[in-house]
Amino acid sequence: MTRRTTGVRPSAERTAESTAPLPAPELTEAECRRCGTYIAGLDGRYACGVCGWVNDHSEGHRRLPRADEDPDRPAKGRRRPRQLPGPPAATPGAGGEAAPQAREEPPIWLPPGPPTGA
Repeated sequence: MTRRTTGVRPSAERTAESTAPLPAPELTEAECRRCGTYIAGLDGRYACGVCGWVNDHSEGHRRLPRADEDPDRPAKGRRRPRQLPGPPAATPGAGGEAAPQAREEPPIWLPPGPPTGA
């Protein structure tokens, strides 16, 4: 499919808004609404590490940045990093079952005693 352009261009205020640097986030503090633990968050967005409560993103003091405003966003055309290979597949033994793996026994610990010998 081919994407059609509608000819709609972003407004001047939206363009100016997206090029302006974002202000630093404000550190805010509150009590967890579920368990009462004193928690800190950024711009009124909180997550409690004790009970797992999280407030809705819309409750924040400022709007969240768009993807094009993210300073950590990778450059266009940059590929995702390659995934590491997963664990090796089990080799099937007789009957299609996984072959049993040899287990190493832990070393035997002997308490220190008198030296043996002549």
